[in-house]
Amino acid sequence: MTDKIRSVLAEEGKLPVDLDTLTDDDDLYSAGMTSHASVSVMLALEDAFDVEFPDAMLRKSTFASVTAIRDALATLGVTALTD
Repeated sequence: MTDKIRSVLAEEGKLPVDLDTLTDDDDLYSAGMTSHASVSVMLALEDAFDVEFPDAMLRKSTFASVTAIRDALATLGVTALTD
């Protein structure tokens, strides 16, 4: 699951740094992800994992790190076996 999340971030996150230099817990917004890019990431994650983020999860903190995204997807029932 982490590899797929990182793949989406690499394509849609528009980060000015190499994603490989960030740990799963690093703050993506501090690394340069904009709120506009986070919407693109969210939509791409929904497509990649066949889920829909409910309104209650549409917060900056949900997409703040790879770990936060992975936890949010797990809450929606996505498991590591989905990869």
